[in-house]
Amino acid sequence: MGIVFRRDDKTAVVETTRGKVRGYVTNDIFVFKGIPYARAKRFHAPEPTEGWTDVFDASSFGFVCPQLSLPRPNGELYVPHRYWPMDEDCLNLNLWTPGCDDARRPVLVWLHGGGYESGSAIEHIAYEGENMSRYGDVVTVTVNHRLNIIGYFDLSDFGEEYANSGNAGGDDIIAALRWVRDNIARFGGDPDNVTVFGQSGGGGKVTTLLQSPAADGLYAKGFNMSGVWEPEAPAEEESGKALAESLMAELSVNTVKELEAVPYASLAAAYVKVRPAFQAQNRYVGNRPFKNAFYAGDPLIYGFREETSQIPLLAGSVFGEFSSFVPGNADRKTADEQTQIRYVEEVLGRTAAAELIPLFRQAYPEHPLCDLVRLDHFFRPGLRKYIRKRSALNDCTWSYLFNHDMPIDGGSTPWHCADIPYVFHNTEFVPSTQEGCTRELESMIFEAVMAFARTGDPNHPGLPFWPASTPEAEQTLIVDEKPQIRVSHDRELMPLFEKYMKPVFEANREQITEKAQH
Repeated sequence: MGIVFRRDDKTAVVETTRGKVRGYVTNDIFVFKGIPYARAKRFHAPEPTEGWTDVFDASSFGFVCPQLSLPRPNGELYVPHRYWPMDEDCLNLNLWTPGCDDARRPVLVWLHGGGYESGSAIEHIAYEGENMSRYGDVVTVTVNHRLNIIGYFDLSDFGEEYANSGNAGGDDIIAALRWVRDNIARFGGDPDNVTVFGQSGGGGKVTTLLQSPAADGLYAKGFNMSGVWEPEAPAEEESGKALAESLMAELSVNTVKELEAVPYASLAAAYVKVRPAFQAQNRYVGNRPFKNAFYAGDPLIYGFREETSQIPLLAGSVFGEFSSFVPGNADRKTADEQTQIRYVEEVLGRTAAAELIPLFRQAYPEHPLCDLVRLDHFFRPGLRKYIRKRSALNDCTWSYLFNHDMPIDGGSTPWHCADIPYVFHNTEFVPSTQEGCTRELESMIFEAVMAFARTGDPNHPGLPFWPASTPEAEQTLIVDEKPQIRVSHDRELMPLFEKYMKPVFEANREQITEKAQH
């Protein structure tokens, strides 16, 4: 290793389209933090930054988007966090690169989780891009953008200036991709080889880009981690007018211009107060992309756009997702079979257990039977449909399922976000990924991601041959110490499991949500 640390007037200084930025070098990786890629007034489309004449200090993370409520720190053994100052001036990105040269390396742009409501580009410690850039010889970018009521609130009925306020956060991401297109070559990246990737809400944002015409041509590939869920179609496709009027009444203002000036904390408190009544009627509440001329809508309802149908896509989920946050079942691997069956019966009922256990045994023979109650029902059903629809358009759609037990509480099924440290080559930062096979598993997953970023195909010598999926055959890579391909392995299990598990999950949603606020 060469340069351990350096920061001076001549090191890590790059001329961007808006002015010079200065980062620093650590362990031979050039690091730039908090670079502004655009600016925006509340509810308006992002605009180019004004630029600067002095050298911009890119050695510190920028503000992150304000959150509707402050999370209570918990679950740090599962998903270690980083909390940071918040402000609406949050349109900034962070960048790691092996060299500010002309090497034209693959570029990976990370879109963070938290739905479209919360989170940030630095929220999880595992989002750090240094190791990805070092071990993959790639340029890594993480993006902050507007969220919740300031990022996804349709006000188009109130004037042309708000035409796409319902997708302002998505427009921010597109603005960041334009910055990447215009500047990344100066940071050693290839603007023609950009992979957008994200987890949970970040995976959803990858899909949103596929459905947004303004993003066309700004990226070459997509990687969607636990970011597909069955959308609940609204009772009617309405605008945000009624929600806006309720907010204005609650805040004693008369115009959207006045809403623009309300302190964020007051706006958020009013929104949280009026939202439940709209939710109860399945009406528009914002906080998600808005179907209009700028966004073609969720592809599970409206179909994928033909213009992006040939974009290679890697998509998958985790065996347990939110269900793995449910406490108990510590003796899952030591209990005898009858005890495990009784446990399933206690949770799902005898009829459900009798129908599901044979199908579960066939789909997941490596799991103890009691893991049936920890199987994800939230992401996997929608993902199966997503893979079918997507693979009908191309021969470059790959499916996976992260299926590796985690060494916590005597051994747990993997949870929502459990795969992120492996993708970033950052297991060293996460206590619950430390075990005997960590390095081998991390290398296997990381090399698949890097192969995909380089070529659009995730295959590499450490994997069994992984075919692209078709509508008739979902070729799912089961990711574990000994990976294997299973073809449509849960086709019979999943619809029946979703039917029985959904009401049980909903009855315990509050407890699970509290545990899962990572």
